[in-house]
Amino acid sequence: MTQEQQQTPEPLPDTAATAAEDAATVAAVEPAAAEAPSAPSAREAELEAEAVKLKDQLLRAVAETENVRRRLEQQAEDRAKYAVSSFAKDVLPVADNLRRALDNIPVEARESDPIAQKLVEGIELTERGLVAVFERFGIKRIDSVGQRFDPNFHQAMMEVDDASKTAGTVVLEMQTGYTIHGRLLREAMVGVSKGGPKPQPGDAGVDTQA
Repeated sequence: MTQEQQQTPEPLPDTAATAAEDAATVAAVEPAAAEAPSAPSAREAELEAEAVKLKDQLLRAVAETENVRRRLEQQAEDRAKYAVSSFAKDVLPVADNLRRALDNIPVEARESDPIAQKLVEGIELTERGLVAVFERFGIKRIDSVGQRFDPNFHQAMMEVDDASKTAGTVVLEMQTGYTIHGRLLREAMVGVSKGGPKPQPGDAGVDTQA
């Protein structure tokens, strides 16, 4: 046997031990990586800011759209409410004439004259029918007598000396006023007291009734 054949062969590397060392190295590196995540890039921050901006713009657009919708609904409602205002003004003199006709029939005639009684009944029936139509369209009579003068609803035609009434009280109504859905349709023409005590804060103002 030769000298080369007699040399002892080199030992093979321990595969299991090497694998164990590698696993230990990986286990030590992974927790460190988990504990220190990489910071977001400038591009990611830019995209996030853009998303926030777009969301704000969307919310503003939705709010503005809702406001426009509400305004249009209110305008449509107002048009429906007040569309008859012009026609109603033309009809008010009819109500005035019916009331004048009733006021001009003497009480004695109503009680003793059958024809006058029938006439009164017919006029009152017509007046009630007209008032019912007014009510359906939100038209109400302004109750002025005894109320404090209100330039928003009254037109003063004269002053009446009356020391027993608070100054500025409506004591005479020459033409009935009307409102439509709370808005002035026609002012009441009135006479106002003077010479009495001055009005105090909180005194009753104008009322309306059907």
